[in-house]
Amino acid sequence: MYAAVVHAFDAPPHYTTFAEPMAAEGEKLVSVSAAGLHPIVRALAKGTHYGSSGELPFIVGVDGVGKLEDGTRVYFGIARSPFGTFSERSLAASWMCLPLPQGLDDVTAAGIANPAMSSWAALTARAKFVSGESVLILGATGVAGQLAVQVARRLGARRVIAAGRNPHALEKLKSLGADVVISLDQEQAPLVSAFRTEIEGGVDVVLDYLWGQPAELVLQAISQKGLRKAGARIRFIQIGESAGKTISLPAATLRSSGLELLGSGFGSASLNQIRQALAEFFQVAAKEPFQFQTKAAPLAEVETLWNHAEEGTRMVFQP
Repeated sequence: MYAAVVHAFDAPPHYTTFAEPMAAEGEKLVSVSAAGLHPIVRALAKGTHYGSSGELPFIVGVDGVGKLEDGTRVYFGIARSPFGTFSERSLAASWMCLPLPQGLDDVTAAGIANPAMSSWAALTARAKFVSGESVLILGATGVAGQLAVQVARRLGARRVIAAGRNPHALEKLKSLGADVVISLDQEQAPLVSAFRTEIEGGVDVVLDYLWGQPAELVLQAISQKGLRKAGARIRFIQIGESAGKTISLPAATLRSSGLELLGSGFGSASLNQIRQALAEFFQVAAKEPFQFQTKAAPLAEVETLWNHAEEGTRMVFQP
């Protein structure tokens, strides 16, 4: 069969032939119709993601949409290495085959599932979000961040504060449900002041897609001075690291506030929680679609389009 295969971590996947997958006990064989090019897919292909085994060669792709041998249309994931989802046929763990509602087409489902999981699971499984709470989204102008604004609102957020860098996307965020928009393209002092104003007005959950300096500035705004005021509880959920892999965190920030630092991803959220989050999201999205843009392309063009800039659109490949 044909697939997008990684032969070296410093080069894009190559469209070539690869051995056919054979389903073992507890697995399903899937004929793939669409698979999304998510940040985690790129990171695994570079060998930089914590989930990388370091073994070569392998087929890229962590999830997708396709049909089982009985014709059931499913969203699937958790393929056994070296098989991924950027291929004509793939494998899926039996428990990670979710029948898709008719309201979601293959390309949309393949593109939206991973970014949706990042916010839906972060809020429901990790933050234990309750309708009526307020959410600050750090990195809201990216594909996942724009969807997170909508997810927070759909789950009943009282207030959504969206922070990002892309000026064109910032203008769009209020139409997606953001009450306040904060540009990250400003000096540190006014940026910290803007974060502190919103935090003092009440922020219950922070969804962080950036880490690095932007996260440091939010944490600085959460930190308090003085001994007479108890800090409100804030669950800071770390999801992505597009602005940096590390931060500097003063111990006083933790001691002076009600800050709780949590991660959300494979390992911190259980696979069952991720599956449940996706099943819930698909049902909601089928009834009332989210604003989400995809760009479909033939899998044969994967090498050419591998480094395509998202610009608000998720690339989806079709075998």
